[in-house]
Amino acid sequence: MLSLLRISPSPLFSRRGVDLDFPLLAGCLALLGLGLVMIASASTEVAAVNAGNPLYHMIRHLIYLVIGLGAAFVVILVPLAVWQRFDWVLLLAAFALLILVLVPGIGREVNGSMRWIGFGAFNVQPSELAKLFVVVFLAGYLVRRHDEVRESWAGFFKPFVVLLPMAGLLLLEPDFGATVVMMGAAMAMLFLGGVGLLRFGLMVALAVGAVFVLVQTQEYRLQRLITFTDPWADQYGAGYQLTQALIAFGRGEWFGVGLGNSIQKQFYLPEAHTDFVFSVLAEELGMVGSLITVALFVFVTVRALYIGLWAEQAKQFFAAYVAYGLAFLWIGQFLVNIGVNVGLLPTKGLTLPFLSYGGSSLVICCVSLAMLLRIEWERRTSLGSEELEFDESDFAEEASHAR
Repeated sequence: MLSLLRISPSPLFSRRGVDLDFPLLAGCLALLGLGLVMIASASTEVAAVNAGNPLYHMIRHLIYLVIGLGAAFVVILVPLAVWQRFDWVLLLAAFALLILVLVPGIGREVNGSMRWIGFGAFNVQPSELAKLFVVVFLAGYLVRRHDEVRESWAGFFKPFVVLLPMAGLLLLEPDFGATVVMMGAAMAMLFLGGVGLLRFGLMVALAVGAVFVLVQTQEYRLQRLITFTDPWADQYGAGYQLTQALIAFGRGEWFGVGLGNSIQKQFYLPEAHTDFVFSVLAEELGMVGSLITVALFVFVTVRALYIGLWAEQAKQFFAAYVAYGLAFLWIGQFLVNIGVNVGLLPTKGLTLPFLSYGGSSLVICCVSLAMLLRIEWERRTSLGSEELEFDESDFAEEASHAR
């Protein structure tokens, strides 16, 4: 199988050997390494009590990391044209998974939410796959309907025939955070795809109105919105999680209390190794460590946006829109998670990309990285440009070299 993959040009098997965008790769690997260290530190007490092994969560995280890197190895060999050709298939797969997770006996309920499909000891979160597949589908749509999107209301509204039902399925789980991130990335892609300011302004107004209605219709969402503005008013009730996170930030001061020395992770801060791992990081590494982590996130997301810009300049529009979409998925999750940790946003269960404990999120982050590396390589080698056509003779040298 590997010999067959080598016949097709790829960033891993080229005349230059391994030909990757090393700045992006280095930034993401640094975040993955930091995430593994923080999971090992933040989960020891919980794992020791619940599983009898202080390294239980770290070992599982490491397994997911290996799976993610393996998936990234395969994905980076797949041409972007393949993703574009099967974007409808991926969209239907996303709908199927989001429906299956709601079926009793198939979906697993954790903390009152049906967000996971169980496979033995492991859980798969369909919403993570759905966000990726929506980006691929919408990128294909923007290429196919480029003029229509720019010039007519119909081209603007058609994507929402797909996006709104998918958002509805996510809200049934319920997964409000994933819905906001997915719709935010979709709106950003439509704007960059050429939607006019009037239509984009209408879309933003409708989105704000929809969020307001959703908050009002669910009591727990309204309670979270009220509580986060003054968590100390109910610090042992609805505001408990946020107050404990803020205590962690306060204890960290400039340089932190030292790796492994967090007090808040010792059953004071719920979900310390998942949604609130950044609070533990701030406590142990301080403001300096937190700012370095934020700087790494800013670097990789800006680099991803530049990869999209370079692809667009090379007239590789599908690749460009995919890169933009993936970048905005990262940005959305980063802003929501950090905002929740520091008390700027209501408490919402959304993982921090590359850092938080969570197998599906980690694997999809690795897959997204691989797709961005592939996009950057195809742009430099002019593969995928709409102005170029290739035949078998163009790859003859690569095939003979592989053999």
